[in-house]
Amino acid sequence: MHKTGYFTHPDCRRHDMGRGHPECPGRLDAIEDRMLASRLLDVVERREAPLASPEMLELAHDHMHVAAMRGLAEEASDEERAGGDGLVFIDPDTAMNRHTWTAVLRAAGAALAATDAVMAGELENAFCATRPPGHHACRDRAMGFCIINNVAVAARYALERHGLSRVAVVDFDVHHGNGTEDILAGDSRVLMVGLFQHPFYPYSGASPRGDNMVNLPVPAYTKGPAIRELIEKHWLPALDDFRPEMIFVSAGFDAHREDDLGQLGLVEADYAWITQQIRALARKHAKGRIVSCLEGGYNLDALGRSVEAHVRALADV
Repeated sequence: MHKTGYFTHPDCRRHDMGRGHPECPGRLDAIEDRMLASRLLDVVERREAPLASPEMLELAHDHMHVAAMRGLAEEASDEERAGGDGLVFIDPDTAMNRHTWTAVLRAAGAALAATDAVMAGELENAFCATRPPGHHACRDRAMGFCIINNVAVAARYALERHGLSRVAVVDFDVHHGNGTEDILAGDSRVLMVGLFQHPFYPYSGASPRGDNMVNLPVPAYTKGPAIRELIEKHWLPALDDFRPEMIFVSAGFDAHREDDLGQLGLVEADYAWITQQIRALARKHAKGRIVSCLEGGYNLDALGRSVEAHVRALADV
């Protein structure tokens, strides 16, 4: 049996925020190409991401936010039919086209289906190669390329639909996962550990919003050895003490030294090491259960290599 799932869907490529936007469909092509070239697709179990129901999104988001995002996608369709470029902007960095809502439902659906498969014991862990990303999406606000918070939806789903008592969220994107913190801060059933460049977009995280947050803001140009030391000192003891029954990962690869959207200095070996630490904790406390969702990562070559390192560590190959 393949113990690592790989969830993706072609619909996630159809969400497009315009020429030159770093959060582009080519990100999924870069990952797919690397998975093929490295023969990792022979090792993992590829599964098609289903559509989440809009009601499931309300595990983490206000009903009005979900309705508003659905409405904006319809507006984008109208705009395209009227001869425009078919883009509706939520903020200067975040737009929707007529395919965005379907992509959003696939991305959340991947996280939920991965959670079901891991909870059922069909898979030990899973990686969701989907977009748009999610960790900046707050309970009632889309921002920073993110519409719906896939990891927060799945974490709440594991708690409320699968009856778990404790889940952890690990976020190693170069940007603070402010949306996930907004949704999960103060929820004693969740421990969130995050590492991010600071000061940097979205200019939050230095003062955690809840006792269940372990935030590690680091200055620009911090490299792998210093980050590993911080993780060993702060993340790992907190996670060990918390004893999560499942671990969700916001897997952003924009802290890579080749990624121009950030100024941190991680390399593939660092992502492999971080994943190995998460996997050891999951094996100890959570029957190995991990669901990882793609967040950032905008240098396409570095993204492909980093995802390969992450999935290899998940699959232990």
